[in-house]
Amino acid sequence: MITNNSLNGIILVNKPRGISSNTVVNIVKRAVGADKAGHLGTLDVAGDGLLPVTLGKGTKLFDYYLTKDKVYKTIFKFGQTTDTLDLEGKVTFTHNKITTLEEVKSVIASFIGKMAQMPPAYSAKKIKGQKAYDLARRGEDVVLKPKEIEIYDLQLSEQIEENTFKFLVHCSSGTYIRSLCRDIATKLSTYGVMLSIQRTKCGDFNIEDSFTIEQIKAGDYEIIKLDTLFNYPLLSLSPEQTDRLLNGVWIKTSEKDGLYKACAQSEFLGIVRVINSQIKFELRLI
Repeated sequence: MITNNSLNGIILVNKPRGISSNTVVNIVKRAVGADKAGHLGTLDVAGDGLLPVTLGKGTKLFDYYLTKDKVYKTIFKFGQTTDTLDLEGKVTFTHNKITTLEEVKSVIASFIGKMAQMPPAYSAKKIKGQKAYDLARRGEDVVLKPKEIEIYDLQLSEQIEENTFKFLVHCSSGTYIRSLCRDIATKLSTYGVMLSIQRTKCGDFNIEDSFTIEQIKAGDYEIIKLDTLFNYPLLSLSPEQTDRLLNGVWIKTSEKDGLYKACAQSEFLGIVRVINSQIKFELRLI
């Protein structure tokens, strides 16, 4: 297949349930003919929603977007749990408690803010170089450490049926929604399992602007250009300045301190920072 080495940017994909994020990346890569592709944050196989797929130089944005906050729509069912904390696992505990709407409303405010959250045993967290879910599937002990996360907003959208509730969660990167379900259930003196999860926002990207896999295969999509992602002043560099900067040499400038979009002969190089009249890369895309 012919690939396009000049194809750089981001396509916002509406990932369906049942396939992995990496599978989606490979489908998009083949469909658009990109030479390289990646994504800006894994969605579980059972999850759906917004998956920003990066193309070409856009793959270098992963670390930059790693800390961006996320928004999810999710459904929790109380009264039972599984070993994976979602429907992919085996039921491990049940409880005959009927949880009311008023009870849920009374506890959710306590989950807003910073907290130490324990990741699920079935997660991609690394333990001595091995993923936790690989150890768990082999029946080995999974010893994880809690991680500080932050819930910016947690809204109870509606009660769907007995013990089943829909939530809207605005959270920091690294938050496990399955763990949030478990912890809310514990606060309610019961068990909980996540029935579904949909990501609707990732940083400044919204699901309303995304495209289905079928649309992308049909050529009905838009690529977000990399230079449009940053609201910084433009800084044009000469060929000599560009060569020095790409070789790791700080270059002098009369510009004020701050962040700039660096371009050379109309090519977007990345984000640079001016400090004390000197320029250095903040985010290199070339």
